[in-house]
Amino acid sequence: MKKEKKLAPAYDDPDFMHSREARSLRILSEYLEPEKRFRDMNINHTVVFFGSARTRPDGTADEQRYYHMAADFAFALANLSREIERETGNPFYICTGGGPGIMEAANLGATRAGTQSIGLNIDLPFEQAPNKYITPELMFKFHYFFMRKLWFLYQAKAFIIFPGGYGTMDELFETLTMVQTRKMEKINVPILLYDREFWSDIINFDRLASDGFISREDTGLFNYFSEIQEGIDFLRPKLITLMKNIDYYLKMRFPI
Repeated sequence: MKKEKKLAPAYDDPDFMHSREARSLRILSEYLEPEKRFRDMNINHTVVFFGSARTRPDGTADEQRYYHMAADFAFALANLSREIERETGNPFYICTGGGPGIMEAANLGATRAGTQSIGLNIDLPFEQAPNKYITPELMFKFHYFFMRKLWFLYQAKAFIIFPGGYGTMDELFETLTMVQTRKMEKINVPILLYDREFWSDIINFDRLASDGFISREDTGLFNYFSEIQEGIDFLRPKLITLMKNIDYYLKMRFPI
């Protein structure tokens, strides 16, 4: 006698949940599940690291410099978070894309400082696998790039961008565009680029301004740094100001 298939509600039907028709539910899940987890763990503020997944600690001289600088700077920022928490009551957490390279280095730095850190992983055919330094409870996996980007921006109080390729460029310009167009209410969010020589060689921001493609003031949306203390000294007052006005920013993360 043929056994009848047990009926299941639609939300328990894998075929439906992975279908084209359920795409909106999957997208919504990638908003609601991280939001719940962050709320449960009382995590509201992040400092986000972007940079190449291909940067190896045993690679070229530049790769080694970038990797160890990212780890050391994340370590210093994690300690700065403790200082700011004592002053404002609000800590922040290191957040990365969760993969290897610069992402791994930043999560490593936070781990060395004894603090939790976040990894926003994504399904990719290569390069992307969770690094071992992410706090397990704060390890996420996304399918949709735009939902992952939302969570990079949503809680960010600063962005640290190390040299990288297409993905890093995409993240840098996404962030600059959101701040430039005031889609982020935190219009004074600091954006720090490591290694002025690299960025000046790759992107001619002055040419964009002189040709009128961006306003001259748009070149002031970011700053460069080359030393740990230089970066910390730049970020400390800005992060303190953001944290002291946190009630406003919690209500007005995005105007949309």
